[in-house]
Amino acid sequence: MATNTFAPNGFSFYRGTGSSPTNEQVLAWVDAATANIFQNDPVFRLSDGTIAGVTTGPGPGTGILAGIFSTCTYLSVAQKRQVWGNYWPGSDVVAGGFASAYIINDPNAQFKAQVGGNTTALALADVGQNCQFAYGTGSTSNGISGAYVDMTVARANTATLPFRVVALITAPPGDNGTAASAYNTGIFAFNNVETKTLTGAL
Repeated sequence: MATNTFAPNGFSFYRGTGSSPTNEQVLAWVDAATANIFQNDPVFRLSDGTIAGVTTGPGPGTGILAGIFSTCTYLSVAQKRQVWGNYWPGSDVVAGGFASAYIINDPNAQFKAQVGGNTTALALADVGQNCQFAYGTGSTSNGISGAYVDMTVARANTATLPFRVVALITAPPGDNGTAASAYNTGIFAFNNVETKTLTGAL
Protein backbone atom coordinates (compact mmCIF):
# COMPACT_ATOMS: atom_id res chain seq x y z
CA MET A 1 0.00 0.00 0.00
CA ALA A 2 1.25 3.50 -0.85
CA THR A 3 2.44 5.74 1.96
CA ASN A 4 3.04 9.46 2.08
CA THR A 5 6.32 11.15 2.93
CA PHE A 6 6.09 14.27 5.08
CA ALA A 7 7.54 16.93 2.79
CA PRO A 8 5.37 20.06 3.08
CA ASN A 9 5.90 23.07 0.84
CA GLY A 10 3.41 25.49 2.31
CA PHE A 11 0.17 26.72 0.80
CA SER A 12 0.71 26.66 -2.96
CA PHE A 13 -1.88 28.45 -5.11
CA TYR A 14 -4.37 25.98 -6.57
CA ARG A 15 -7.16 28.10 -8.04
CA GLY A 16 -9.10 31.30 -7.50
CA THR A 17 -10.16 34.54 -9.12
CA GLY A 18 -6.63 35.22 -10.36
CA SER A 19 -4.61 33.21 -12.81
CA SER A 20 -0.95 32.32 -13.27
CA PRO A 21 1.55 33.89 -13.00
CA THR A 22 0.14 36.70 -10.82
CA ASN A 23 -2.67 34.87 -9.00
CA GLU A 24 -4.15 38.22 -7.92
CA GLN A 25 -1.04 39.14 -5.93
CA VAL A 26 -1.09 42.47 -4.12
CA LEU A 27 1.74 44.65 -2.82
CA ALA A 28 2.81 44.51 0.84
CA TRP A 29 5.89 45.62 2.75
CA VAL A 30 8.47 43.76 4.84
CA ASP A 31 10.60 45.57 7.41
CA ALA A 32 14.37 45.00 7.23
CA ALA A 33 14.35 43.50 10.74
CA THR A 34 11.71 40.87 9.91
CA ALA A 35 12.74 37.20 10.03
CA ASN A 36 12.73 34.92 6.98
CA ILE A 37 9.49 34.59 5.01
CA PHE A 38 9.31 31.74 2.52
CA GLN A 39 7.22 31.36 -0.62
CA ASN A 40 3.80 29.85 0.30
CA ASP A 41 4.09 30.94 3.95
CA PRO A 42 0.97 32.36 5.60
CA VAL A 43 1.73 35.91 6.78
CA PHE A 44 0.22 38.31 9.28
CA ARG A 45 0.09 42.11 9.31
CA LEU A 46 1.94 43.90 12.09
CA SER A 47 0.78 47.08 13.81
CA ASP A 48 3.04 49.21 11.59
CA GLY A 49 1.35 47.88 8.44
CA THR A 50 4.19 45.56 7.37
CA ILE A 51 3.84 41.78 7.09
CA ALA A 52 5.65 38.98 8.89
CA GLY A 53 5.60 35.22 9.23
CA VAL A 54 7.23 32.87 11.72
CA THR A 55 9.17 34.40 14.65
CA THR A 56 8.41 38.06 13.91
CA GLY A 57 4.68 37.63 13.31
CA PRO A 58 2.07 36.77 15.93
CA GLY A 59 2.06 33.12 14.81
CA PRO A 60 -0.67 30.54 14.27
CA GLY A 61 -3.67 30.95 16.50
CA THR A 62 -3.16 34.68 16.95
CA GLY A 63 -4.42 37.41 14.66
CA ILE A 64 -5.94 37.50 11.20
CA LEU A 65 -4.01 36.36 8.12
CA ALA A 66 -2.82 39.02 5.70
CA GLY A 67 -2.45 36.37 2.98
CA ILE A 68 0.06 33.92 1.51
CA PHE A 69 3.56 35.16 0.68
CA SER A 70 4.51 34.76 -2.98
CA THR A 71 7.65 36.77 -3.81
CA CYS A 72 9.58 39.92 -2.98
CA THR A 73 12.02 42.47 -4.35
CA TYR A 74 14.49 44.68 -2.52
CA LEU A 75 17.68 46.73 -2.96
CA SER A 76 20.40 44.33 -1.81
CA VAL A 77 23.10 45.82 0.40
CA ALA A 78 25.45 42.92 -0.40
CA GLN A 79 24.90 42.86 -4.17
CA LYS A 80 24.34 46.61 -4.70
CA ARG A 81 21.39 45.97 -7.00
CA GLN A 82 17.69 45.28 -7.03
CA VAL A 83 17.01 41.61 -6.27
CA TRP A 84 13.90 39.53 -6.97
CA GLY A 85 13.42 36.41 -4.91
CA ASN A 86 10.80 33.89 -3.95
CA TYR A 87 11.61 34.36 -0.27
CA TRP A 88 12.65 37.12 2.09
CA PRO A 89 16.06 36.18 3.56
CA GLY A 90 15.63 38.18 6.77
CA SER A 91 18.46 40.59 6.02
CA ASP A 92 20.33 42.34 3.19
CA VAL A 93 18.29 45.56 3.29
CA VAL A 94 19.67 48.72 4.89
CA ALA A 95 18.57 49.06 8.52
CA GLY A 96 15.23 50.83 8.73
CA GLY A 97 14.46 49.97 5.09
CA PHE A 98 11.75 47.83 3.55
CA ALA A 99 11.35 45.12 0.95
CA SER A 100 8.42 45.07 -1.46
CA ALA A 101 6.50 41.82 -1.12
CA TYR A 102 3.64 40.30 -3.06
CA ILE A 103 0.99 38.28 -1.29
CA ILE A 104 -2.16 36.42 -2.32
CA ASN A 105 -5.16 37.59 -0.30
CA ASP A 106 -7.97 36.91 -2.78
CA PRO A 107 -10.86 35.70 -0.56
CA ASN A 108 -11.76 33.14 -3.26
CA ALA A 109 -8.25 31.67 -3.52
CA GLN A 110 -7.68 28.00 -2.75
CA PHE A 111 -4.37 26.38 -1.86
CA LYS A 112 -2.87 22.91 -1.92
CA ALA A 113 -1.14 21.90 1.31
CA GLN A 114 0.05 18.80 3.11
CA VAL A 115 -1.09 17.85 6.62
CA GLY A 116 1.23 16.98 9.48
CA GLY A 117 1.99 17.42 13.15
CA ASN A 118 0.99 13.83 13.89
CA THR A 119 -0.06 10.75 11.91
CA THR A 120 -3.74 11.69 11.70
CA ALA A 121 -4.87 11.76 8.08
CA LEU A 122 -7.15 14.40 6.62
CA ALA A 123 -10.54 12.73 6.09
CA LEU A 124 -13.58 13.40 3.95
CA ALA A 125 -15.46 14.18 7.16
CA ASP A 126 -13.12 17.17 7.66
CA VAL A 127 -14.38 18.92 4.52
CA GLY A 128 -16.22 22.09 5.53
CA GLN A 129 -14.41 22.36 8.86
CA ASN A 130 -11.86 25.03 9.77
CA CYS A 131 -8.24 24.23 10.57
CA GLN A 132 -4.95 25.56 11.90
CA PHE A 133 -1.46 25.56 10.34
CA ALA A 134 2.14 25.30 11.54
CA TYR A 135 5.16 26.92 9.88
CA GLY A 136 7.52 23.96 9.82
CA THR A 137 10.96 24.72 8.41
CA GLY A 138 11.38 26.64 5.17
CA SER A 139 14.30 26.02 2.83
CA THR A 140 16.93 28.71 2.32
CA SER A 141 18.18 26.68 -0.66
CA ASN A 142 15.05 26.94 -2.79
CA GLY A 143 13.08 29.52 -0.82
CA ILE A 144 10.04 27.26 -0.41
CA SER A 145 7.91 27.16 2.73
CA GLY A 146 7.74 24.23 5.13
CA ALA A 147 4.25 25.17 6.37
CA TYR A 148 1.52 22.55 6.71
CA VAL A 149 -1.96 22.04 8.12
CA ASP A 150 -1.55 21.17 11.79
CA MET A 151 -3.47 17.97 12.55
CA THR A 152 -2.72 18.30 16.28
CA VAL A 153 -5.43 20.99 16.31
CA ALA A 154 -8.93 19.55 15.94
CA ARG A 155 -10.77 20.46 12.77
CA ALA A 156 -13.71 22.51 14.01
CA ASN A 157 -16.21 25.25 13.20
CA THR A 158 -14.15 27.74 15.25
CA ALA A 159 -14.50 31.05 13.39
CA THR A 160 -11.01 32.31 14.21
CA LEU A 161 -9.13 29.40 12.59
CA PRO A 162 -7.33 30.61 9.43
CA PHE A 163 -8.24 27.95 6.83
CA ARG A 164 -11.27 25.97 5.65
CA VAL A 165 -10.97 22.38 4.36
CA VAL A 166 -12.33 22.28 0.78
CA ALA A 167 -11.32 18.86 -0.56
CA LEU A 168 -8.85 15.99 -0.42
CA ILE A 169 -6.25 15.39 -3.13
CA THR A 170 -6.44 11.80 -4.41
CA ALA A 171 -4.99 12.05 -7.92
CA PRO A 172 -2.83 11.21 -9.66
CA PRO A 173 -2.76 7.94 -7.70
CA GLY A 174 0.60 7.10 -6.14
CA ASP A 175 1.81 10.71 -5.95
CA ASN A 176 3.09 11.80 -2.55
CA GLY A 177 0.16 13.01 -0.48
CA THR A 178 -2.56 11.16 -2.40
CA ALA A 179 -2.70 8.02 -0.24
CA ALA A 180 -5.57 8.01 2.28
CA SER A 181 -3.19 7.90 5.23
CA ALA A 182 -0.94 10.12 7.34
CA TYR A 183 0.57 13.17 5.64
CA ASN A 184 -1.98 13.32 2.87
CA THR A 185 -2.78 16.49 0.94
CA GLY A 186 -5.86 18.67 0.71
CA ILE A 187 -7.28 21.83 -0.79
CA PHE A 188 -7.81 24.69 1.64
CA ALA A 189 -9.45 28.11 1.38
CA PHE A 190 -9.09 31.20 3.54
CA ASN A 191 -11.42 31.31 6.51
CA ASN A 192 -9.95 34.18 8.50
CA VAL A 193 -8.10 36.63 6.23
CA GLU A 194 -8.11 40.44 6.00
CA THR A 195 -10.12 40.48 2.79
CA LYS A 196 -12.80 38.14 4.17
CA THR A 197 -13.17 38.74 7.91
CA LEU A 198 -15.70 41.15 9.37
CA THR A 199 -13.37 42.00 12.25
CA GLY A 200 -10.69 44.69 12.04
CA ALA A 201 -7.32 43.27 11.04
CA LEU A 202 -5.41 44.92 13.89
